[in-house]
Amino acid sequence: MKIDPESPVTLYEQLRTQIIGQIEDGELIVGTKLPPVRQLATELGVAPYTVARVYRILENDGFVETRGRNGTVISGTKGTAGESLQAMASAYATRATELGVPPAEALQFAKSALGL
Repeated sequence: MKIDPESPVTLYEQLRTQIIGQIEDGELIVGTKLPPVRQLATELGVAPYTVARVYRILENDGFVETRGRNGTVISGTKGTAGESLQAMASAYATRATELGVPPAEALQFAKSALGL
């Protein structure tokens, strides 16, 4: 995993997207143990909170399962692609609101990303 501090995409979103991509590509299979929060934060040069936040979001979305002292492992997605996209759309809407981006502008960004 690599983080680009110069990217306009937040560090946590870069990491979240990479982990989900690796799960969907089959690079990370069910049962694979992810690095501990502090270890991955050190490797990537980010704050431990950033990694912990990503793990928490991925757990809420059903991609990983936290097993306390036994670490965080890939659990696969908890539903269909549609359910996964709905969760991501909700996260996008929340983040757009946090950034003060008007809904019409946020929708235009999404349409542009989809090539529409």
